Amino acid sequence: MKARFKPKYNIKKGDNVVVIAGDDKNTTKPRLVKEVLVDEGRVIVEGVNIITKHTKPSAQNTKGGIVKKEASIHISNVMLWDASAKAPSKIKRERKEGKSVRVLKKSGSKL
Repeated sequence: MKARFKPKYNIKKGDNVVVIAGDDKNTTKPRLVKEVLVDEGRVIVEGVNIITKHTKPSAQNTKGGIVKKEASIHISNVMLWDASAKAPSKIKRERKEGKSVRVLKKSGSKL
């Protein structure tokens, strides 16, 4: 993807989100974002979309075997968690002293 048309997402690494669609849907349990894959429009969320990967023995992993790890999900399937309202919330951006600040719509608190 060209840098000129790079999308800007409201979710960042370290944010608490809830999964609003898919097999791991749970709108009451906040989870931590491990990584945001901007080019693909996907996020890796802790404990969501667990896959099993079969690994061959190598120099680092001499045993090999089956490894469980998180796979990415689409960024539209997660929503930011508002801790003060204890509910998922949309987000808006406000300009403060030349900087863009993320503000939760449900409670009005800043991130």
